Amino acid sequence: MQNQMRGPAGRPPKEPLNRNALRRAIQYLSRYRLQAAIPYVFLIIATLSMLVVPRLLRNMIDAVTQGVLADGILTALKQIPPALMNQALPRLLEFLKLPADWSQEQLVAQMTANKADAPNILVTAAIAIVLFAIFRGLFSFLQAYWAERNSQSVAYDLRNDLFGKIQRLSFSYHDRNQTGQLMIRATDDIEKVRLFIGQGLLQLVGALVLIVGALLIIFTTNVQLALVVVPIMPIAFILFMIFGAVSQPLFIKVQIRLSALNTLLQENLAGIKVVQAFVRERSEQAKFNESANALLKQQIKVAGLFSILFPITFLVANLGQSATLYFGGQQIIGGTLTLGEWQEFSMYLFYLFFPMAQFGFIITQMGQAAASATRIFEILDARSDVTDKPDAATLPPVQGKVTFENVTFRYFGGGDPVLTSVSFEAQPDQTVALLGATGSGKTTIINLIPRFYDPTEGRITIDGHDVRDVTLDSLRAHIGIVLQETTLFSGTIRDNIAFGKPEATMEQVVEAAKAAAAHDFIMSFPQGYDTPVGERGTTLSGGQKQRIAIARALLLDPHILILDDSTSSVDMATEAQIQRALDRLMKGRTSFVIAQRISTVMKADQILVMDKGQIVARGTHAELMEDSPIYAEIYNSQLVGDSQHEIRPVPQPAMA
Repeated sequence: MQNQMRGPAGRPPKEPLNRNALRRAIQYLSRYRLQAAIPYVFLIIATLSMLVVPRLLRNMIDAVTQGVLADGILTALKQIPPALMNQALPRLLEFLKLPADWSQEQLVAQMTANKADAPNILVTAAIAIVLFAIFRGLFSFLQAYWAERNSQSVAYDLRNDLFGKIQRLSFSYHDRNQTGQLMIRATDDIEKVRLFIGQGLLQLVGALVLIVGALLIIFTTNVQLALVVVPIMPIAFILFMIFGAVSQPLFIKVQIRLSALNTLLQENLAGIKVVQAFVRERSEQAKFNESANALLKQQIKVAGLFSILFPITFLVANLGQSATLYFGGQQIIGGTLTLGEWQEFSMYLFYLFFPMAQFGFIITQMGQAAASATRIFEILDARSDVTDKPDAATLPPVQGKVTFENVTFRYFGGGDPVLTSVSFEAQPDQTVALLGATGSGKTTIINLIPRFYDPTEGRITIDGHDVRDVTLDSLRAHIGIVLQETTLFSGTIRDNIAFGKPEATMEQVVEAAKAAAAHDFIMSFPQGYDTPVGERGTTLSGGQKQRIAIARALLLDPHILILDDSTSSVDMATEAQIQRALDRLMKGRTSFVIAQRISTVMKADQILVMDKGQIVARGTHAELMEDSPIYAEIYNSQLVGDSQHEIRPVPQPAMA
């Protein structure tokens, strides 16, 4: 890619954190309505099932302690002499917190009932705990399943939206951005957002439900102990907010460095032949090591931050538990708290501080997801330089008259103009050849016709319709293009020829291939048109790929044909074959031809000689030979020079 987005010293640019990006990603769940709410309903049910367990455990412990106590008191009552009973009974009733006017018979009856009820309470509570555990397990499974399904659905939508946006963005956007950066956003960034929506968000909601439920219960169970614990919680929340604010920019930098590493990897894999041909393996390895080291340092920095967070979290939780042990122990000694109540409170205290410990993991996922969502929506919110106007009309069938009116063009809205006040007119059925040195503006002209870019000044019309006033789809449907850089896709040869017209019949595909002088070599393969071309057409030669690209354009039967140096990768014999086919096929079409070899443009109806973004000469071959010194110089250097070189006599050795 040209003009890659790099900062000073090759570092990736700093990306601002969009704090609304994660919220926007979560809003993708609203597309699924009821389905999106299902895991949270199951989450609440599973959490409530968990909150019931401490109360059941309290009943079990209290039943056991009361049964043991009742048995001991009944034994003691039998051993107390009748003479001392009047003195011992009031003390026993006070210790047991029973009415002071109870008789010995009432006390014995109560203790006997407690002893008899203990096994029943124990069994009932145990069965209830098992049932609630099964209940919780079932709904936890359903919650996880539906959360995963929802997160995969959101990832599916985000990935498709991102891919669709990348497909629609103009050439200028892709000129400014690296392929690796776009790839990492469509893969790793979306996966991090998906993980938070499928796990982190659910854990966050579950933690909040558990904390609120536990707080309500401990305040209704033991206000004094609850007031001891509650002041510790704001400290933990403040810590989490601080760490969250610090961590999110760090995660942004991690993703930037990961993008840089992925870009380097993608470029090297695409250019592996060049790397090996120039023996640059070591230098490229050094560049990769440097990029990987930058990523490693940033990840270690994040890990260091969270290695501080988690111990602090557990310290706060231990402070709360220590305070509970101390004050709860005093209440037990004072007889105002039973062992069952203390155990119940301890479990609810765990339900308070365990979610707070989870916040460390949740913040990690949230920070990563927020950073990734920022990068995703940076693309989704990107404005394309080339878009349909709100009132854009469909381009009707055209004759093919193309007019440039004082067209000036600058890349990215700045710098020196690539084209300056270019004006010309191509009549229907004409072949217009563009000739000039590299960088003279030839390719820019043909890129402006299908609106890969829009002119900075002036306008371009087709049959009088400004190309900016019609829809892109209808405009490009009338134009067939063979670019200088041939791109084929993984699949068969037939798939690549029919790329722009998938519904084409086999007969139409073969006809286009024959017209492009591709049929013979295609049939030489054992699988013919079903031959796989490999990634980027690696199984084909340059000339074969170019002829398939020509067939792909011809299959569309366009009104306007653009050939950007389309015979540059073929030998002279193949070029002559293609040229004869193109001469026939250009009839009835307005054709624009870019060629480095002057022999391929000599028959053009109009030749435009370009130099430094301007048309310095125009006319037919004969006219330009008479009137244009530049054209005559190009002609002489390419044809006359070659001819003289071919007939130059070979020097003979001197005679002795």
